Amino acid sequence: MPKPGRVPTMPTLPQGIEIGAFGDYAGAQRAVDHLSDKAFTVQHLTIVGEDLRMVERVTGRLTWGRVGVAGLAGGAWFGLFVGLALSLLGGVDSGGSIVAAIAMGAGFGAMFSLISYSFSRGKRDFTSSSQIVAARYVVLCAPEHAGQARRILEEANLRSTAAPRPPAGPTAPEPQPGAQSVSPAASAGPGSAASGEPSEGTPVSPPRSQYLTADGRPRYGVRADPPAPDATDGR
Repeated sequence: MPKPGRVPTMPTLPQGIEIGAFGDYAGAQRAVDHLSDKAFTVQHLTIVGEDLRMVERVTGRLTWGRVGVAGLAGGAWFGLFVGLALSLLGGVDSGGSIVAAIAMGAGFGAMFSLISYSFSRGKRDFTSSSQIVAARYVVLCAPEHAGQARRILEEANLRSTAAPRPPAGPTAPEPQPGAQSVSPAASAGPGSAASGEPSEGTPVSPPRSQYLTADGRPRYGVRADPPAPDATDGR
Protein backbone atom coordinates (compact mmCIF):
# COMPACT_ATOMS: atom_id res chain seq x y z
CA MET A 1 0.00 0.00 0.00
CA PRO A 2 1.41 3.45 -0.86
CA LYS A 3 2.48 5.75 1.93
CA PRO A 4 -0.18 8.11 3.34
CA GLY A 5 -0.37 11.43 1.52
CA ARG A 6 1.60 10.16 -1.46
CA VAL A 7 -0.18 9.94 -4.79
CA PRO A 8 0.96 6.90 -6.82
CA THR A 9 2.63 7.73 -10.11
CA MET A 10 1.03 4.75 -11.91
CA PRO A 11 -2.73 4.12 -12.06
CA THR A 12 -3.58 1.69 -9.25
CA LEU A 13 -6.79 0.47 -7.68
CA PRO A 14 -7.69 2.02 -4.32
CA GLN A 15 -7.03 -0.09 -1.25
CA GLY A 16 -8.59 0.00 2.17
CA ILE A 17 -11.65 -0.93 4.21
CA GLU A 18 -14.99 0.68 3.51
CA ILE A 19 -16.05 2.89 6.42
CA GLY A 20 -18.98 4.62 4.71
CA ALA A 21 -20.95 4.74 1.47
CA PHE A 22 -23.02 7.71 0.35
CA GLY A 23 -25.39 8.43 -2.50
CA ASP A 24 -23.80 11.79 -3.33
CA TYR A 25 -20.39 13.41 -3.10
CA ALA A 26 -21.58 15.88 -0.46
CA GLY A 27 -22.12 13.03 2.02
CA ALA A 28 -18.64 11.60 1.48
CA GLN A 29 -17.12 15.07 1.75
CA ARG A 30 -19.01 15.69 4.99
CA ALA A 31 -17.67 12.46 6.48
CA VAL A 32 -14.05 13.22 5.59
CA ASP A 33 -14.40 16.80 6.82
CA HIS A 34 -15.72 15.56 10.17
CA LEU A 35 -12.79 13.18 10.53
CA SER A 36 -10.44 16.06 9.80
CA ASP A 37 -12.12 18.16 12.51
CA LYS A 38 -11.52 15.31 14.99
CA ALA A 39 -7.77 15.40 14.23
CA PHE A 40 -7.90 12.12 12.33
CA THR A 41 -5.08 11.45 9.89
CA VAL A 42 -7.04 12.02 6.71
CA GLN A 43 -4.10 10.91 4.54
CA HIS A 44 -5.32 7.36 5.18
CA LEU A 45 -8.68 8.06 3.50
CA THR A 46 -9.76 7.67 -0.12
CA ILE A 47 -13.02 8.67 -1.77
CA VAL A 48 -13.98 6.31 -4.59
CA GLY A 49 -16.82 6.96 -7.03
CA GLU A 50 -18.52 3.82 -8.32
CA ASP A 51 -20.74 3.41 -11.39
CA LEU A 52 -19.41 6.51 -13.15
CA ARG A 53 -21.62 8.29 -15.67
CA MET A 54 -21.06 11.23 -17.96
CA VAL A 55 -23.90 13.73 -17.52
CA GLU A 56 -24.46 16.56 -20.00
CA ARG A 57 -26.93 19.16 -18.80
CA VAL A 58 -28.50 21.37 -21.45
CA THR A 59 -28.34 25.01 -20.39
CA GLY A 60 -30.12 26.76 -23.26
CA ARG A 61 -30.82 27.21 -26.93
CA LEU A 62 -28.06 28.45 -29.21
CA THR A 63 -28.96 31.26 -31.63
CA TRP A 64 -27.07 33.68 -33.85
CA GLY A 65 -27.56 36.41 -31.28
CA ARG A 66 -26.17 34.40 -28.39
CA VAL A 67 -23.21 33.29 -30.49
CA GLY A 68 -22.45 36.88 -31.46
CA VAL A 69 -22.73 38.18 -27.89
CA ALA A 70 -20.49 35.40 -26.55
CA GLY A 71 -17.87 36.11 -29.21
CA LEU A 72 -18.12 39.84 -28.53
CA ALA A 73 -17.52 39.38 -24.80
CA GLY A 74 -14.60 36.98 -25.28
CA GLY A 75 -12.96 39.25 -27.84
CA ALA A 76 -13.40 42.29 -25.59
CA TRP A 77 -11.59 40.55 -22.73
CA PHE A 78 -8.73 39.59 -25.00
CA GLY A 79 -8.59 43.14 -26.39
CA LEU A 80 -8.45 44.53 -22.85
CA PHE A 81 -5.45 42.33 -22.09
CA VAL A 82 -3.67 43.43 -25.28
CA GLY A 83 -4.48 47.10 -24.62
CA LEU A 84 -3.07 46.95 -21.09
CA ALA A 85 0.09 45.25 -22.36
CA LEU A 86 0.58 47.95 -25.04
CA SER A 87 -0.02 50.78 -22.57
CA LEU A 88 2.55 49.39 -20.16
CA LEU A 89 5.14 48.97 -22.88
CA GLY A 90 4.45 52.16 -24.84
CA GLY A 91 3.49 54.57 -22.07
CA VAL A 92 1.83 57.01 -24.53
CA ASP A 93 -1.92 57.53 -24.87
CA SER A 94 -2.70 54.53 -22.73
CA GLY A 95 -6.45 55.21 -22.60
CA GLY A 96 -6.86 55.39 -26.36
CA SER A 97 -4.85 52.25 -26.99
CA ILE A 98 -6.90 50.27 -24.44
CA VAL A 99 -10.21 51.39 -25.96
CA ALA A 100 -9.03 50.63 -29.47
CA ALA A 101 -7.76 47.20 -28.44
CA ILE A 102 -11.08 46.39 -26.74
CA ALA A 103 -13.07 47.45 -29.80
CA MET A 104 -10.89 45.49 -32.20
CA GLY A 105 -10.92 42.42 -29.98
CA ALA A 106 -14.72 42.51 -29.62
CA GLY A 107 -15.21 42.86 -33.37
CA PHE A 108 -12.87 40.04 -34.30
CA GLY A 109 -14.27 37.80 -31.55
CA ALA A 110 -17.85 38.23 -32.74
CA MET A 111 -16.84 37.67 -36.36
CA PHE A 112 -14.90 34.48 -35.68
CA SER A 113 -17.70 33.09 -33.49
CA LEU A 114 -20.34 33.68 -36.16
CA ILE A 115 -18.16 32.13 -38.86
CA SER A 116 -17.48 29.01 -36.82
CA TYR A 117 -21.17 28.70 -35.93
CA SER A 118 -22.15 28.89 -39.60
CA PHE A 119 -19.94 25.87 -40.32
CA SER A 120 -21.93 23.73 -37.87
CA ARG A 121 -25.07 24.11 -40.05
CA GLY A 122 -27.44 23.83 -37.13
CA LYS A 123 -26.26 20.41 -35.95
CA ARG A 124 -25.80 21.58 -32.37
CA ASP A 125 -28.15 24.46 -31.57
CA PHE A 126 -27.88 24.25 -27.80
CA THR A 127 -25.41 24.96 -25.01
CA SER A 128 -24.57 22.47 -22.30
CA SER A 129 -22.17 21.63 -19.51
CA SER A 130 -20.73 18.16 -18.93
CA GLN A 131 -19.47 16.48 -15.78
CA ILE A 132 -18.65 13.02 -14.49
CA VAL A 133 -20.86 11.82 -11.62
CA ALA A 134 -21.03 8.55 -9.68
CA ALA A 135 -24.03 6.67 -8.38
CA ARG A 136 -22.22 5.69 -5.17
CA TYR A 137 -19.34 7.31 -3.26
CA VAL A 138 -17.36 5.06 -0.94
CA VAL A 139 -14.92 6.25 1.73
CA LEU A 140 -12.02 3.82 2.19
CA CYS A 141 -9.54 3.83 5.05
CA ALA A 142 -6.30 2.02 5.78
CA PRO A 143 -6.98 -1.23 7.68
CA GLU A 144 -5.00 -0.20 10.77
CA HIS A 145 -7.08 2.98 11.20
CA ALA A 146 -10.47 1.83 9.91
CA GLY A 147 -11.86 1.00 13.35
CA GLN A 148 -11.07 4.43 14.75
CA ALA A 149 -12.53 6.22 11.72
CA ARG A 150 -15.72 4.15 11.79
CA ARG A 151 -16.16 4.84 15.52
CA ILE A 152 -15.81 8.61 14.98
CA LEU A 153 -18.41 8.55 12.22
CA GLU A 154 -20.84 6.52 14.32
CA GLU A 155 -20.51 8.95 17.22
CA ALA A 156 -21.43 11.81 14.88
CA ASN A 157 -24.33 9.76 13.41
CA LEU A 158 -22.75 10.01 9.95
CA ARG A 159 -23.99 6.68 8.69
CA SER A 160 -24.01 5.33 5.17
CA THR A 161 -26.85 6.59 3.01
CA ALA A 162 -26.17 4.70 -0.22
CA ALA A 163 -27.87 1.46 -1.13
CA PRO A 164 -25.77 -1.67 -0.54
CA ARG A 165 -23.78 -2.99 -3.47
CA PRO A 166 -25.69 -5.72 -5.34
CA PRO A 167 -24.16 -9.22 -5.11
CA ALA A 168 -21.88 -10.24 -7.95
CA GLY A 169 -22.64 -13.19 -10.18
CA PRO A 170 -25.56 -14.28 -12.37
CA THR A 171 -28.98 -14.48 -10.81
CA ALA A 172 -31.91 -16.68 -11.80
CA PRO A 173 -34.51 -14.87 -13.93
CA GLU A 174 -37.70 -13.97 -12.11
CA PRO A 175 -40.89 -15.63 -13.41
CA GLN A 176 -43.10 -13.33 -15.41
CA PRO A 177 -46.58 -12.63 -14.01
CA GLY A 178 -49.22 -14.86 -15.61
CA ALA A 179 -46.70 -17.39 -16.93
CA GLN A 180 -47.72 -21.04 -16.51
CA SER A 181 -45.26 -23.71 -15.59
CA VAL A 182 -45.06 -26.61 -18.05
CA SER A 183 -44.18 -30.08 -16.82
CA PRO A 184 -41.60 -32.11 -18.71
CA ALA A 185 -44.25 -34.67 -19.69
CA ALA A 186 -46.52 -31.99 -21.16
CA SER A 187 -43.65 -30.25 -22.94
CA ALA A 188 -42.50 -33.49 -24.55
CA GLY A 189 -43.74 -33.96 -28.10
CA PRO A 190 -45.67 -36.92 -29.45
CA GLY A 191 -43.66 -40.07 -29.66
CA SER A 192 -41.30 -39.15 -26.83
CA ALA A 193 -40.66 -41.30 -23.80
CA ALA A 194 -42.47 -38.82 -21.50
CA SER A 195 -45.70 -38.84 -23.56
CA GLY A 196 -45.87 -42.62 -23.91
CA GLU A 197 -47.04 -42.47 -27.54
CA PRO A 198 -45.08 -44.10 -30.37
CA SER A 199 -43.38 -41.71 -32.71
CA GLU A 200 -43.82 -41.71 -36.46
CA GLY A 201 -41.78 -44.44 -38.15
CA THR A 202 -41.50 -46.64 -35.05
CA PRO A 203 -42.65 -50.25 -35.72
CA VAL A 204 -45.75 -51.21 -33.76
CA SER A 205 -46.17 -54.80 -32.59
CA PRO A 206 -49.56 -56.33 -33.48
CA PRO A 207 -51.99 -56.92 -30.66
CA ARG A 208 -52.01 -60.42 -29.22
CA SER A 209 -55.13 -62.56 -29.84
CA GLN A 210 -56.11 -66.20 -29.77
CA TYR A 211 -56.92 -65.98 -33.48
CA LEU A 212 -53.44 -64.77 -34.48
CA THR A 213 -50.06 -66.43 -34.29
CA ALA A 214 -47.03 -64.86 -32.64
CA ASP A 215 -45.87 -63.35 -35.95
CA GLY A 216 -49.33 -61.87 -36.68
CA ARG A 217 -50.65 -64.46 -39.19
CA PRO A 218 -54.24 -65.71 -38.82
CA ARG A 219 -54.64 -68.94 -36.94
CA TYR A 220 -57.01 -71.52 -38.51
CA GLY A 221 -58.76 -74.48 -36.92
CA VAL A 222 -59.08 -73.00 -33.50
CA ARG A 223 -61.90 -74.72 -31.69
CA ALA A 224 -64.07 -72.69 -29.44
CA ASP A 225 -65.55 -74.55 -26.51
CA PRO A 226 -69.35 -74.40 -26.35
CA PRO A 227 -70.82 -72.60 -23.44
CA ALA A 228 -71.62 -74.68 -20.39
CA PRO A 229 -75.28 -75.67 -20.09
CA ASP A 230 -77.33 -73.86 -17.59
CA ALA A 231 -78.29 -75.83 -14.53
CA THR A 232 -81.98 -74.98 -15.05
CA ASP A 233 -82.19 -76.60 -18.54
CA GLY A 234 -82.41 -80.15 -17.11
CA ARG A 235 -85.56 -79.47 -15.19
